[in-house]
Amino acid sequence: MIYFKELLDAKDFNQAVENLASGFRQAHGLPKIHQVGLLVKDVETASQQLEAKGVRPFFIAAGRPVYWMERGDKKAIKGKMGLGYHQGVELELLEPLDGSDFYSRSLDPEGKIVVHQLGFLVDDVETWADKLAMAGTSLWLLGQLKLGPLKYDFAYMKPLEDSGLIIEFITWRLLGKRISPPRNLLKFLGWMEKLTGKRTIHV
Repeated sequence: MIYFKELLDAKDFNQAVENLASGFRQAHGLPKIHQVGLLVKDVETASQQLEAKGVRPFFIAAGRPVYWMERGDKKAIKGKMGLGYHQGVELELLEPLDGSDFYSRSLDPEGKIVVHQLGFLVDDVETWADKLAMAGTSLWLLGQLKLGPLKYDFAYMKPLEDSGLIIEFITWRLLGKRISPPRNLLKFLGWMEKLTGKRTIHV
């Protein structure tokens, strides 16, 4: 397992992130790492711990994905996630799901924050998933989240053998048109949640 504390304690956080699975990324022409996905026992507790260490407030949401196809099996799941930023890198907090053990089986037994996946912004998640599948890294999961007119498509690939990390492809869309991640909106919502004391929005 790779623990997030190792990245936070590194002399150069961004370089430590870029070093993750660097050989695999270069071999397959992957873009710059956009997101580091982190497994936690409880999103709200983890957000408080990381915010105390200088990470900007997380926007936290709970609900059911519009679509979740796990290893060819469509599932109705419910979960909670948090999105925040540290030195320009997006951090995604993920806790165990209702309806799937996809995250819970990789939790650290001592409750440490585990680096679970590396997220890459792409034009189309399925195109990139097919590209890696042809190179021998199979697709594990396809999903979609929705927040109003915003849609978040994602694909998880089979974990890398050397590190156990999952490669994730991400595409944001607004009214069907691909957009850059709405960072300012997510940051604003995170601050509002923290100021009001209501740390989770149910969508």
